Amino acid sequence: MDAVEALEEIAFRLERELASKYRAKAFRKAAAIIQPLSAAEVANRVADGSLKRMAGIGDTTYAVIEQAADGRVPDYLAELRARDAPADAPASGLRTRLRGDLHAHTDWSDGTTSIESMARAAEALGHEYLAITDHSPNLRVANGLSAERLTEQIEIIEGIDAHGGGIRLLTGIEVDILPDGTLDQAPEMLAQLDLVVASVHSKLRTESEAMTRRMLGGVNDPRTNILGHCTGRLVQGSRGTRPPSTFDARRVFAACAEKGVAVEINSRPERQDPPDDLIALALAEGCLFSIDSDAHAPGQLGLLDLGAARAEAAGVPPERIITTWPLEKLLEWARPAG
Repeated sequence: MDAVEALEEIAFRLERELASKYRAKAFRKAAAIIQPLSAAEVANRVADGSLKRMAGIGDTTYAVIEQAADGRVPDYLAELRARDAPADAPASGLRTRLRGDLHAHTDWSDGTTSIESMARAAEALGHEYLAITDHSPNLRVANGLSAERLTEQIEIIEGIDAHGGGIRLLTGIEVDILPDGTLDQAPEMLAQLDLVVASVHSKLRTESEAMTRRMLGGVNDPRTNILGHCTGRLVQGSRGTRPPSTFDARRVFAACAEKGVAVEINSRPERQDPPDDLIALALAEGCLFSIDSDAHAPGQLGLLDLGAARAEAAGVPPERIITTWPLEKLLEWARPAG
């Protein structure tokens, strides 16, 4: 099989199962190194031993390339395919109705790959649109985007879209809701974007009334479209666990329904946010929803399967999920005329 495709599939599957980002990046790096080489050149370099001496090619990636060049499915890839078999099962009914993903990160903030790599992976999954929503300046640990960097990113995304392709990239941001309830980016910058996800990332143990006021401030901002991972909880994974923040969920969801802000069903398995009881409450309050991956690498775009399964189990009607909407309807909702 094609060695580049084998390396990239391994990286994708590692990302989907949330393995160490460094493991996945090693396979993507090796794929980039041999990408310019023809299949014959790769085979020749395997045969004469020069490939193994190339910088960026380690023992494991070399074994993958060697086996692919020999016409075999590499052992490591076969192992991952067997391990991932449940994830490769046919999608649920709701999952097949999702048209896109409105929360994804790139190497402009704390993602691992380029805008182009994320776009290719989303297109391969059948997405019609993907919003690039890197972090805002306050989240310095995630290399959040200043207004200048965001302006540059908008130009790049628009340039990619201008060249056409099978997927529409949307300009966006995951903007912090600051402790005083304001959004962590200039209003004039937010107004230039197709879509704004507003999330709380800091001081998650704030007492309930103050956290409620903070979240209401974010929801009531006219530029906010989606309330991201609303409790901030972690239920598993390498970062450990973290309890949900406390706030008056009924007031917050009532404001979301009133302002037309969608409540995100975050698909990451370590978040599973909102919890089931809050999905039920948001449903009862009349909220819209957005099923998003919060992907930080191409393989994580496939996590939408998990979010769709949770929404389906909770009985969320597809028509109230904005990521089932066609692009024209979505954009009209996100940025209505006038």
